[in-house]
Amino acid sequence: MAIIIDGKAIASEIKEEVKQEVEKLEQKYGKKPALAVILVGNNPASEVYVRNKKKNSEEVGINSWQILLDEHTTQQELLTLIGQLNNDNNVNGILVQLPLPSHINENEIINAIDPVKDVDGFHPVNTGKLVIGEDCFIPCTPYGCQELIVRTMPDIKGKHIVIVGRSNIVGKPLANLMVQKNNRANCIVTVCHTATKDIGYYTRQADILVVAVGKANMITKDMVKKGAVVIDVGINRINDPENPGKTKLVGDVKFDEVYEVAHAITPVPGGVGPMTIAMLLKNTVKAFKLQNNIAINE
Repeated sequence: MAIIIDGKAIASEIKEEVKQEVEKLEQKYGKKPALAVILVGNNPASEVYVRNKKKNSEEVGINSWQILLDEHTTQQELLTLIGQLNNDNNVNGILVQLPLPSHINENEIINAIDPVKDVDGFHPVNTGKLVIGEDCFIPCTPYGCQELIVRTMPDIKGKHIVIVGRSNIVGKPLANLMVQKNNRANCIVTVCHTATKDIGYYTRQADILVVAVGKANMITKDMVKKGAVVIDVGINRINDPENPGKTKLVGDVKFDEVYEVAHAITPVPGGVGPMTIAMLLKNTVKAFKLQNNIAINE
């Protein structure tokens, strides 16, 4: 039976480390990191995410500004706001909650954020730096996945990681992250996607399998190599067969089956989700240090 990777517990450890770091920064420099989170419209799921980011920021001592905008906010109004936040020395991190209303071009909004305040790690400057292996802001979910992997499998050099999904938020950045030549990566990387004819052929080769497609219970026991580490990024709400009329959250991996063959596996919920926010907090502290000419390792 697999080890269940407790993302919630690991995220709590990281948050405690961030909290201590924030306290030291405030004692030494008389100020602390600040994060501005912008939400446009009233998407219920996004509202939950934004509240969680604010709550977690406050728990570690990071100043959190929650900026709620009407769904009819124009693209130019949002760009103007981002420009103001870019020029505000009291704001270290800027995060625009996605998805945005259909009349707003997400790429233009992401591109407008100052790369040194891009704590989501989506700006093309940070994307490019990630590809070539330069220091940058790593997108929070891939960053969290990597942290779970290295804590579960300390020696990952030469291990084969198969990533199912090629989104700009998870799949692509994680592939670029894990192929880098350092002791937190240095893996053989395969990416599967909608054009892959036999995904199971590849997933069965994986020492580390990461699934991020948004398709409930897609990965079954017969698609997983015995002893693999399985990271399930998917969050899907389905009807609960044991409780008619109710729903439950499941991942992209059929947990009960894969649990029998994997070495370790993340649950849903309680796996990757908490890590995403923990790494956002780490990125915000890093942004504060860069903008105040403080050594990253201080």
